[in-house]
Amino acid sequence: MSMEDKVVVITGAGSGIGRATALHLASRGGRIVLGARREERIAAVAAEIEAAGGEAVFRRTDVTRREDLEGLVRLACDRYGRLDVLVNNAGIGPISRFDALRVDDWDAMIDVNIKGVLYGIAAALPVFARQRGGHIVNVISTAGLKIIPTMGVYAATKNAVRTITEALRQEAGPTLRVTEVSPGMTATDFADSMTDEAVKTAMRARSEAIAIPPDAIARAIAFAIEQPPDVDVGSVVIRPTAQD
Repeated sequence: MSMEDKVVVITGAGSGIGRATALHLASRGGRIVLGARREERIAAVAAEIEAAGGEAVFRRTDVTRREDLEGLVRLACDRYGRLDVLVNNAGIGPISRFDALRVDDWDAMIDVNIKGVLYGIAAALPVFARQRGGHIVNVISTAGLKIIPTMGVYAATKNAVRTITEALRQEAGPTLRVTEVSPGMTATDFADSMTDEAVKTAMRARSEAIAIPPDAIARAIAFAIEQPPDVDVGSVVIRPTAQD
């Protein structure tokens, strides 16, 4: 039950839950491989980890490009000789009502939230098969557990990942662990991707009122990873006590 020397790839690692998870796992001895679209952000996270005595490398990664995920996993293997955990964290949420017809936003959520996870799984599984072990952690959302207006497409993408996660768990066999983590309202830059200004304003106000820090999600991810190899934490839901 240790993080020591585990090699962990994290997507969406430049901010929010991804950044918090990288810092937390590194503080517990993990070797962190950071991926995100904004290279300056993951460079800053890597520098922060190294300044604290940890180990981290990074690669600019767009999860909508399969070759970027393959390159990120390859970086982990080239630098550290293995991959122990993939945290599929990258996600966007430009939510809106259906009748707003923001179809480009729907396409973007499908590309990042579903295809990005699948590309990560496709990159990691051959490595895990060779090693005869590994762990995939998919960051989902409580939005898929309670459906509310404006969240239709976003929740659908998250529930697609929930289905993918459960099917992968059943296929995984005795040496691959698969975990879904569903955060509730968390203090991140989630609203930044929203193109509907009214929805963005409402989401920011709600977040300021009740959101929990991303460190709370990072601790949940660490809990799942640090279990013994024969223990699979299948699902964790973590939300503010004030959330409906």
